[in-house]
Amino acid sequence: MKVLFTSIAFSLIIMLGACNNTTNKDAKATEAAKPKGKYYCTMHPDITSDKPGTCSKCGMDLVERDTTAK
Repeated sequence: MKVLFTSIAFSLIIMLGACNNTTNKDAKATEAAKPKGKYYCTMHPDITSDKPGTCSKCGMDLVERDTTAK
């Protein structure tokens, strides 16, 4: 009986820990998906800037990000 109780308690602890990790990963993914700059390169969206300029990879002009909510 003691072994059964220990096994159930251990399983519950593992399940609760797994749920907590998923929440943290989702929060980090959401944070990473947020736009970093007001301007970006259409060919290289990872290149961003707070002011107009050119892409450091291809030289194209950075375009203003559409910030209107849909």
